[in-house]
Amino acid sequence: MTPIDLRSDTVTKPSVDMRRAMMEAEVGDDVYGEDPTVNQLESLAAGMLGTEAALFCTSGTQSNLLALMAHCGRGDEYIVGQYAHTFRYEGGGAAVLGSIQPQPLDFEEDGTLDLERVSRFIKPDDPHYARTKLLCLENTHMGKVLPLSYLKEAKKFADSNGLSMHLDGARVFNAAVKQGVDVQDITRYFDTISCCLSKGLGAPVGSVLCGSAARINKARRWRKLLGGGMRQAGILAAAGIYALTHNIQRLQEDHENALALAKGLEQIDGIEINPKTVQTNILFADIRADMDRLCGFLKEKEIIIGTANHLRLVTHLDISAKDIEETIEAFREFFG
Repeated sequence: MTPIDLRSDTVTKPSVDMRRAMMEAEVGDDVYGEDPTVNQLESLAAGMLGTEAALFCTSGTQSNLLALMAHCGRGDEYIVGQYAHTFRYEGGGAAVLGSIQPQPLDFEEDGTLDLERVSRFIKPDDPHYARTKLLCLENTHMGKVLPLSYLKEAKKFADSNGLSMHLDGARVFNAAVKQGVDVQDITRYFDTISCCLSKGLGAPVGSVLCGSAARINKARRWRKLLGGGMRQAGILAAAGIYALTHNIQRLQEDHENALALAKGLEQIDGIEINPKTVQTNILFADIRADMDRLCGFLKEKEIIIGTANHLRLVTHLDISAKDIEETIEAFREFFG
């Protein structure tokens, strides 16, 4: 029996067809720019996201760090959400490796940053302060999709304040599918975009950083300094190409499964969840139960969830509608 793993959409396994594409990939030395499959992936990603260039990176953490280092220098600052991945979950890399100061602010309920509040934290041009250079947004954030009208407003705000814009778009295609728009309707407002291939899109490894040719050349240099030259990386890039050409529209299935799961859990006494808050493939719930006991009970039924204090469940291409039914039934049994 294959476990039902709801911890994250990073746990997906490559499909047979994706593995075949990897096996048959033409490769070369990417550090010399000679891996044709890496070059194809970078060209494909740049074209899809509407930028001049792209860079294949080992992870979203690396692509976000490279973006921050390409935008900011030593003693510069970026403004970011308090619970944004780039600030909270990437080991402090911007500060530790880039000497870049983060200025975290609380998110609004919808995953946006209040621009009026942001304006109060932009530092004056004074040697006492770090130089505020970058506004970093996240889409989706905790499964929430940023409104297109907000992105337009944020771009206008950034331009008027001399800031660049970076998008942690780990799940940007989830956002595009949810809104029924081309992904460029989201990415057009940003100077750089990090897009993860190994979450909902189902590749085993990697992210792409997209932006102007000059910015990506700078990021490529930082990638080398950080040890990110991957030589015959076409084997991995082939999975990314497959993901971008086969696995985008099917994200809607993950959204539907997450909503079905939320609606099922809502009916169980002991679980508090509002299905109206579930927009994409991530849901959160408050539970009145011991998490360790719940995790142990579900594990016995081959259902794996995270062990945090709150309940966070994530659907993905390895989760079927039948898996959702079994999961709801297991929760019902536990709380019954």
